[in-house]
Amino acid sequence: MYDWATGGFGVYVHWPFCQSKCPYCDFNSHVASAINQDDWCKAYLSEIDRYADEVGGRTLQTIYFGGGTPSLMNPDLVFSIIEKIRSRWNTINDLEVTLEANPGSVEAARFKDFNHAGVNRVSIGVQALDDNALQRLGRLHSKKDALRALDIAKSTFGRVSFDLIYARQDQSLADWRDELTEALTLAGDHLSLYQLTVEDGTAFAERAARGGLRGLPPEDLAADMYELTQDLCGSAGLPAYEVSNHAKPGEESRHNMIYWRAGDYVGIGPGAHGRLTKPNGRFATESSRAPTDWLTSVSKIESGESLRSQLSEAEMALEYLLMSLRISEGLDIHRYHAMAEKPLDKTVVANLIDLNLVLHTEDRLIVTQKGRLLLNGILRDLAPN
Repeated sequence: MYDWATGGFGVYVHWPFCQSKCPYCDFNSHVASAINQDDWCKAYLSEIDRYADEVGGRTLQTIYFGGGTPSLMNPDLVFSIIEKIRSRWNTINDLEVTLEANPGSVEAARFKDFNHAGVNRVSIGVQALDDNALQRLGRLHSKKDALRALDIAKSTFGRVSFDLIYARQDQSLADWRDELTEALTLAGDHLSLYQLTVEDGTAFAERAARGGLRGLPPEDLAADMYELTQDLCGSAGLPAYEVSNHAKPGEESRHNMIYWRAGDYVGIGPGAHGRLTKPNGRFATESSRAPTDWLTSVSKIESGESLRSQLSEAEMALEYLLMSLRISEGLDIHRYHAMAEKPLDKTVVANLIDLNLVLHTEDRLIVTQKGRLLLNGILRDLAPN
């Protein structure tokens, strides 16, 4: 039996709608002129019941509202979802309930309503503390909007995180130092700091193909920015606990840790993914991506799931390897061996240790800070052929 409980159990709820589509975004997000939130409420509650019938009897640790822009949801809808989840699963006393928000959709009264609905943690998509950069990223909010949103959030919720994107067009190392230094004065207990990547299928990718996305930093400058990020955040008491995530000890995103520790999670909503372990195996689930298709299928008392596949032991082991080496606690060697039914290649591990890319303790394999810059290569080397 797969050891999912070591990783934990959570529920992810996907709200697929945004006010506009950001040019760098490859998430399943859509712009709609009208949304009947009552219809969406019925669909979400129906899917919660279906999954609870399937994997009930567990203790739930986290709920995460992602998107899209979940702060565009009616607080009553968020309340109904949380109440339904609580009615179908036992929950830990300090259940973590996170909601993603964009600064442009933040109002003090609305945040208070989300808090009353049961949300106790917010993650705000600030992305930049520079108005020109925000415009180039296609964001609708200003720096002033972002600062106001952070003030409201910190006065409303016990736990607040926000995102920034760096290695942007025409950004120098000094620019990023100044911006991150300011961000750290604003930060609560958690920061997510992502290097800008040009993903296939995005407006940025199309622009880059036409030669229109100029000024992106070369690899060596991006690496310097990453190193600077580690140094500044570490000195400020927010060390990296994952490649792109920084937190005060004990304030890590528990929901995301379920992913990285290869736990089980229910994925509800258009395009949502899940991992479910049952007596007959571990399954990857994926919901219909198109919002209308998902809503229609659920309203017809059908599953919104478009794909369910059973994972082999080798696939489970590989997934755990790929996810766990992203976090500072690393890979549990004994757990991996139990999944893979064979040890990691000793020669490969020894070579990575000699290069100071990984650390090997009695029961853990951990990627070093130097190794994180070369993580994809390390994973390729360690992955079974």
